[in-house]
Amino acid sequence: MLHIKPPSIEKLAYVMGPYQDPIARVSPGETFQVSTKDAYGDRIVSANVRLEDVIQMPFVNPCTGPIFVEGAEAGDTLVVHIKDISIPRDFGASIIAPNFGGVCGTVWTRVLNEPLETRILIHPITPDGVIYDENLDISPIPIEPFYGTIGTAPLMEAISTLSPGFHGGNMDAADICPGNTVYLPVHHPGALLYLGDGHAAQGDAEVCGSAIEIPTTGTFSVEVIKGRATPTPRVENDEYLMSIGSARPMEDAARIAFYDLITWLSEEYGFDRMSVYQLCSHVARVRVANMVDTLYSIVAKFPKRYLLKS
Repeated sequence: MLHIKPPSIEKLAYVMGPYQDPIARVSPGETFQVSTKDAYGDRIVSANVRLEDVIQMPFVNPCTGPIFVEGAEAGDTLVVHIKDISIPRDFGASIIAPNFGGVCGTVWTRVLNEPLETRILIHPITPDGVIYDENLDISPIPIEPFYGTIGTAPLMEAISTLSPGFHGGNMDAADICPGNTVYLPVHHPGALLYLGDGHAAQGDAEVCGSAIEIPTTGTFSVEVIKGRATPTPRVENDEYLMSIGSARPMEDAARIAFYDLITWLSEEYGFDRMSVYQLCSHVARVRVANMVDTLYSIVAKFPKRYLLKS
């Protein structure tokens, strides 16, 4: 089985774009593995490190890629099946960083208060789950690994791996997990797939700006839907159809997600547009994936049990 490893530190991908040479090539139907570094480049190994010594913004959240998918062309949709995610070390890391997070001043939300103090935690990963803090007597957190960042090269921009958008990117949606299928737009030959930002666990919204960050080894296969590009990232599993919208303010992210979900259901599943719009008001579910990045991400979910039976 092909195993795609991260390139050297100086060649890690900190943007998703069409200007980097592919580091590997895969074919539709092929099963392959991809290893990724954590959001901090695997440089936080102790709570005693100085954050400024190991993180230099904006060089965080490195991805493995781009990966060239044979046969993918502009106007297609790349289908990524996530089969498994393993964690190659026994701890995760999380931080509170000055000027970053959902309930503090940031470079996008200016306030006159002093920045929050830096905080680093190392979280042991055990067979029973993730230990949040060995000094607190609380239950372990279930291990639910997923990719915070996945996407294809946008049409012309090179977009930071910290940012989500119509190409995918740093959506921090816990639905990008084993057993689920991700649909991404293709703008260039080979699609140019990027992966990274593995999380062992994360609450909805990722409110402090950091999940339990881990390196990963994931197992995947891909397909290509010819001649039809998904307008925004979509996800599917046995229970839900999901559309992901990214924008600021958060209600615009929700509008993008629901617009696409309603369009998907009306164009491909036989619903009248206004009928399924109203139905979504009764049965849809919403996940706030992140409220901390350059754009916020919302996942709108439609339960498959309400799909038309004929």
